[in-house]
Amino acid sequence: MSQSIHGHQVMQLMLEQGGSFTSASLEALMKETFGEDSEYHTCRQKGMNAQQLIVFLAERGKFIEAKQGFTTAESKICSHK
Repeated sequence: MSQSIHGHQVMQLMLEQGGSFTSASLEALMKETFGEDSEYHTCRQKGMNAQQLIVFLAERGKFIEAKQGFTTAESKICSHK
């Protein structure tokens, strides 16, 4: 059975890993960390796969462009539960 991971956890993982990511490298890290079959959700949307979550977060300005991809910042993670 797959687990559902909140987008905040993915952003926190990015901060812990440091550096920049591409969509492909972030998706690979998500699958390695949370499992191939994991689903993702946010405060607004449920049932996403890894790539759908990456697009969702990018569209909402949660990533910061970097020389080789993108990063995120603690301030980009909303504080509501």
